[in-house]
Amino acid sequence: MKNFSSLAILAAGTMALSTPASAEQFYGFMDINVNYLDWTEKAEDRTAPPHLGGEGFGGTKEDFFYLELEGGAGFDWGDLYGFVDFENPGESRSKREFGFGDFDTPESDGIYSDSFRIAAKGSIAYNIGETKFNYYGHIYSLTVGGEGFYDQNIVLGASYDIFTDWGFWMKPFLGIHIELSTFNGSGTNGYMGGWVLGYDFQLADQKFSINQWHETEFARKDQFRGNGTQYQLNSTGQNGAVSAWWHMTKHFTTGIQYRYADHKLGTAAYHDAIIYTLKYNF
Repeated sequence: MKNFSSLAILAAGTMALSTPASAEQFYGFMDINVNYLDWTEKAEDRTAPPHLGGEGFGGTKEDFFYLELEGGAGFDWGDLYGFVDFENPGESRSKREFGFGDFDTPESDGIYSDSFRIAAKGSIAYNIGETKFNYYGHIYSLTVGGEGFYDQNIVLGASYDIFTDWGFWMKPFLGIHIELSTFNGSGTNGYMGGWVLGYDFQLADQKFSINQWHETEFARKDQFRGNGTQYQLNSTGQNGAVSAWWHMTKHFTTGIQYRYADHKLGTAAYHDAIIYTLKYNF
């Protein structure tokens, strides 16, 4: 299943580039970027296992580099977006635990996030008639190399388009949440609501933008709330990032992102990070 999902996400990106000429295209972009994610000391302390001096809330967090391919396009029928992240590229460790583990044995370093991972997401919003509502769907897939661990989140629902003539735009969404996980099985897992938004502006003839993406999972089932520790994820969880971008030239963009999650990413507590990013825009 995890291989099929990754292929489906990549296929969605290819479809965005090969849409028939009969569809009017309003915008399109593609970039490759390099990122360094730096977890806060608070996040590392909360997620480290007790025998390593942490609070043991699960999902041990370690700083990492990742490479990302990203693209999107908007048409008269709707829009597409997708990315593929290669996290800890070159890391060949195996036999590490990710997301679940035994904190009580001295032989174990607990839950680690230092393995090679591939994270991918694809989303589609299809216009409903002449309204600003869309049929909405997205799939997010995480596969951890050497661990045999994967987690997939599928959302099917509706979204709404908000555009202004002064640089602000927003797309809120709400849908049924379906999850497939190595340890927790598969099935419906409550609901997910959230948004993506942005504000584009200029200062001193330089182009800047501010963006946010946010997801709230709610009414989650007990089946999906375990994280391999004595703690359990709440029935509601938060996940997102706020970012600021400087579009230095046509081809180069740099930015900083504040990444946050609460009872998400395998951790039964609030945790956050700073991401430093450099993009090359095609």
